[in-house]
Formats: sequence, structure tokens, C-alpha cells
Amino acid sequence: MHLSRFPRSRLAHLPTPLEFLPRLTESLGGPNIYIKRDDCTGLATGGNKTRKLEFAMGEAQSLSADTIISVGAVQSNHVRQTAAAACKLGMKCELLFENRIADASSDYKTSGNVFLDRIYGANIREYDKGTDFSSAMESIADDVRANGGRPYIIPGGASNTVGALGYVNCAYELVSQANDAGLVLDHIVHATGSAGTQAGLLVGLKAIHAKIPLLGIGVAVDRPMQEQRVYDLACDTADYIGASGIIKRDDVVANCDYVGDGYGVRTDAMNDAVLGLARLEGILADPVYSGKGLAGMFDLVQKGFFADAKNIVFVHTGGSAALFAYRDQLNLDG
Repeated sequence: MHLSRFPRSRLAHLPTPLEFLPRLTESLGGPNIYIKRDDCTGLATGGNKTRKLEFAMGEAQSLSADTIISVGAVQSNHVRQTAAAACKLGMKCELLFENRIADASSDYKTSGNVFLDRIYGANIREYDKGTDFSSAMESIADDVRANGGRPYIIPGGASNTVGALGYVNCAYELVSQANDAGLVLDHIVHATGSAGTQAGLLVGLKAIHAKIPLLGIGVAVDRPMQEQRVYDLACDTADYIGASGIIKRDDVVANCDYVGDGYGVRTDAMNDAVLGLARLEGILADPVYSGKGLAGMFDLVQKGFFADAKNIVFVHTGGSAALFAYRDQLNLDG
């Protein structure tokens, strides 16, 4: 698939590294574990949303937009990268925060990603959990137009067909790196939430007939809801790139056993995984996405889920800035 026919703003440092994790591999006693370092995409401390934003912001520029509107949880990695992308491209940025965490600490409300959002000068509006954000963003867009502006709306996580192109491209990139290294990949694992990363990877892998199983570790909802969300977006994305029919329902696999009490709520397994990766390999994960994704992968390795695999890859979606917002919840003696 020739992705160059889609508008794109070059924001990320690509290709991101593909690294072997020898100490983690030895510690878990399973297959060889590699990590795709999408925490190293560069923009605003990096993360997976930058790949998606390359295509979303590209479309915004092609439409001569001057104001970006997007939404996320208070500690959203997506809105942090969106705010930075708007600065880089000379656009205004309107961010809608959803207060998903009850009784959130002062650190959660003001540090980490929120602190960076304010550094980037985004206009922040706060809303209650469960708000109809499609309507709220359209209302802001109407106000922007009424004042002579040209708004462009990016959904949460940039998880639509445009944003998913970033991970169609990542699938090509990852397989190319493996081919160049003579590395046979038996499984790809990553955290899955708003669905764009998993949907894009799945479409990319299927489009090039890679035949590498893809496993999403859910961070927000139950398995039926998550898999349906990914399937719907993957089908739409396949249609968008002109590859209709390549996605089958059983291609979509999400394990949602590691969500805990909900999105953004710490778990002991996440805590152990974040500290384990940091202390064994010197790599920071985040407490919401990559941390829970790692927790799931660690557990599945130890349970023998990957017993038939020689090499697996964890796609690191970034988000370490959020660690500062959770400093009162992490057990650093773990």
C-alpha cells in the first residue's frame, strides 16, 4: 500500500528502534523479548500518538485548518502530543479533558501530561465523565468558525481511519526491520485502548501478508467491547486504504484481564511491570497504557502463553510523562 497518497505532516523520529531485552528475557524465562521503541517518536517526550498525528495533522493542513480540537482523559498522552504538534505547525489547540478518575490527587490534576499541555499553551476545558464529546467538540468548532477560524477535530487517541494510518505504516516499518535483521517474529503484543494502534497494526500486517499474530492487552473496557471497537475501526481502515475484506473477526484478539478497576486506575501488576522494565532494562513505561500492557505480557509469558514462540515484540506506546502524576500511587519499594 502506497501511503504517500495520504496527506502527512512529518512529526516523528522514524524508524523507531527495535531492541532486544536480554535481562528481561532472562528474568521472565520465556521467549526472546524485543521492544519496538515508539516511546522514542520524539514529539513532546514521544509516544504512539505521534504516528497517528502525522496523518491527522497532515489532513488538517490540507484543509487549511488553523485550530485543532481534541479530547482525552486528564492525563492523556494523546492530548499532550496533539498540543505539541499544534505548536510545531503554528496552530491553536483546544483540549477537552474528561475527568475519569474519582478523587484524583493534586499531582494527577496538575503534573505529568497536564503540566506539559500548559507549557505548550493549549486552551484546556474540563468536563464530567461521560460527556458527549462529539457534541462538545462540534460546539467548540462552531465557536471557532464564528470567530473566523478553521477548526479540525481529532477524536480521542486520534483513533479513526486517518490516525490509524500511522500504525499501518508502523506495521510495514517493524516487519522491514525484522527482515533486515533476519529476525522471525512470532508474536506482537501492545496495549490497546482507543483502538487506533491495534486496528492500524492489524491492517498493515494483513495487507503485507506478514502472518504475525497480534495481541492487544486492554486497558479500559471488557474484551467483547474492545474487540468490537478494534474490528470496526480495522475494517473501516482497510476500506480507506483500498484493501476491503482483508480483516476477519477472528484476527482481532484482545486480552482484557489486566484492566483492574478501570482506565487509569493503578494495579499491583502494573506497578511491578513498570519497575521491572525500568530496573532490568532502564526503560520507562507509563501507568495507564504501556504499564498494563507489560503486566499482561509478563503474566502471559510466565503462564506459557508464548511457549511455542521464539521471538516476541512488545510495542512500547510511550507515556512516561504520566509517571509524575502517579508518584503517590507507585510502590517504589516493589
